[in-house]
Amino acid sequence: MRDGAYVRAVSDVSFDLAAGECLALVGESGCGKSVLASALLGLLPGNAETAGSARLGEGPDLIGADEATLARSVRGRRVGLVPQSPAAHLTPVRTVRAQLAETIRELRGLRRGDLRRAVTEAAERAAFPPGHLDRYPHELSGGLAQRAATALALVGDAPLLLADEPTTGLDRDLVERTVDELRRHIGTDRALLLITHDLAAAERIADRVAVMYASRIVELADADGFFGTPGPQHPYARGLLDALPDRAFTPIPGMPPELGALPDGCAFAARCTRADEPCGRLPGLTDGVACHHPVRAQEAARA
Repeated sequence: MRDGAYVRAVSDVSFDLAAGECLALVGESGCGKSVLASALLGLLPGNAETAGSARLGEGPDLIGADEATLARSVRGRRVGLVPQSPAAHLTPVRTVRAQLAETIRELRGLRRGDLRRAVTEAAERAAFPPGHLDRYPHELSGGLAQRAATALALVGDAPLLLADEPTTGLDRDLVERTVDELRRHIGTDRALLLITHDLAAAERIADRVAVMYASRIVELADADGFFGTPGPQHPYARGLLDALPDRAFTPIPGMPPELGALPDGCAFAARCTRADEPCGRLPGLTDGVACHHPVRAQEAARA
């Protein structure tokens, strides 16, 4: 709730994610991506209301869990968070070594002798230079701060690595190195949920893509088909790709609706050239696309 009115920040979102897989959740700023991440970790503000469920294997329901369960059993142990702003996420008055040591001690219960070795191993695992462990966050570059945050996220060997806009503020070379590093940590026992507005980063490492618009997932597709042939089926998702400089470089006209004043029907209809009377009804996610008039393969081939 905001200013006395309900804001539907995330609505009817449903997806699965298997170990060894990267799912990229993409969309414009303000569509609800990071709110979803906060809901999975129990980090929403006190006046937020949630419904539904989210499970990791046989673990607790993340949406319904209380704070004690989330703190004791989920954060760090079931879900490792790589945050959007690592410099803000790291404690400014403590060295990287001290923060890693504290996290390892809490999650693994190691003693001093084993702890020092484990800190070095945790740093190397995330490609963080051990020679920088005694530096404070403000002494790190953006890329090194991101690696420090990744090292912290990996300490608990969580089965889900949740990266929330991990490339914000990085140049293209660092973006590629950061997402490649995240991809490297996916294995037979870990999955990666990459939340990003950077479609190039998503294309580089994702197995599947979920496109979010105005609180809902409007398309869920294999990455190869989404970025290649036949391409996106939802007009909004196709517009996102067409707006990229290395594609048509054509912006989507108009602005997204306010999440506190969503229409009854398709939220994209006011910006869509394909909209007609049926779009006044909310479309369900059918065959991976929530649209009354999806872009079909034959049509995409002619475009």
